[in-house]
Amino acid sequence: MAGHELVEHIDAGGNVLDVVTRSQMREQGLRHRCTYIAVVTSADELVVHQRAEWKDVYPGWWDIAFGGVCAVGEGWLPSAERELAEEAGIAGVPLVALGSVSYDGPDGSVLGQVFLARTDAELSCPDGEVVAVDHVPLGVLGHWLDHHEVCLDSLQAVLPVVLAHLKNP
Repeated sequence: MAGHELVEHIDAGGNVLDVVTRSQMREQGLRHRCTYIAVVTSADELVVHQRAEWKDVYPGWWDIAFGGVCAVGEGWLPSAERELAEEAGIAGVPLVALGSVSYDGPDGSVLGQVFLARTDAELSCPDGEVVAVDHVPLGVLGHWLDHHEVCLDSLQAVLPVVLAHLKNP
């Protein structure tokens, strides 16, 4: 069960303070590590997805990045590769590290690492966390964002990093 998974409670510098269950982390709003993977096609479309209603945070909302909570002791890149395979069914695609981000909001506190995957691979979304996928041309992304509920951590922390990289690769 997801609520019983162990995760690292960290300080703002990424130092592990404790190992807690995922449900404790959510209930107490504890800072944890998370990876974010933006997928962009060769046609300069951002691959967005809608989260399942059973997710413990942002159920049913749209997200602009795949990813999730890092396992205890898991490195950034292995976490990103695992999350992309679990959520999108994409494996073996090179991931470019874009940098670290932090987010503190009413829904939690995260220290994250952002990655970019440039691919036209078909998504299979094998683990059921994703219920819908769309390809949004970067030129109309602002309009799309105005008309969808989008996960706040991705919107506030991840999107600026991804857009800055795409403008100045």
